[in-house]
Amino acid sequence: MDPDKIMDDLSKELESALQTMSKVKTVEEKVSYSHVVKNISESLGIFLNLASDMMSLDRDEDK
Repeated sequence: MDPDKIMDDLSKELESALQTMSKVKTVEEKVSYSHVVKNISESLGIFLNLASDMMSLDRDEDK
């Protein structure tokens, strides 16, 4: 699967979860969505770190 598509999809899911979390009323629902937001954020962070590592490897190979 295309890493750019995965990051775009994760970003869209994160935005959707944040919007939904802002609209829910109960504490239980807010806690549930906060876990979802945390998990999506961590997943997105992994992809961003991987992309950063790959970019620095590309620069090292160009030298």
